[in-house]
Amino acid sequence: MRRKDREITDQGKIKEIITACHCCRLGFCEEGKAYIVPMNFGFTEKDGRYEFYFHSAKEGRKIDLIQKTGYAGFEMDTNYQLKEAETACEHTASFQSVIGSGNIKIIEDLDEKKMGLLEIMKQSTKKADWEFPEPMVNAVTVFKLSVEEYACKEHL
Repeated sequence: MRRKDREITDQGKIKEIITACHCCRLGFCEEGKAYIVPMNFGFTEKDGRYEFYFHSAKEGRKIDLIQKTGYAGFEMDTNYQLKEAETACEHTASFQSVIGSGNIKIIEDLDEKKMGLLEIMKQSTKKADWEFPEPMVNAVTVFKLSVEEYACKEHL
């Protein structure tokens, strides 16, 4: 990270920032071109290791890329606030963000799919008492990004 003065390394603060985010943008590379898609997400964290969960239809470009590459980048941000100034060059913004990459795979195990869907709902609603009937779980694809590297940044 170029701006070390903005880097966040405290694991509690990083988890707090991720929890405050509502959208995770997944980035794929397809024949030298970028494909970025905004997604609802959920996550788990253990000892600073993150796994992000997503769901989608069973077919489509992102599913094809997950199966083809098995790797994705991600970006999420929160607390954006424009800070106006007298001149254009003095304008800035405050924000918090996390970027990184890792292995991504489709989850086949029914229990893990349910757990992933629960994490997504917890992130979206802050409630954890959801049930997922098997036919509904089978109607969607759940996939997991196991984060290999990430950086967290804050500018206030």
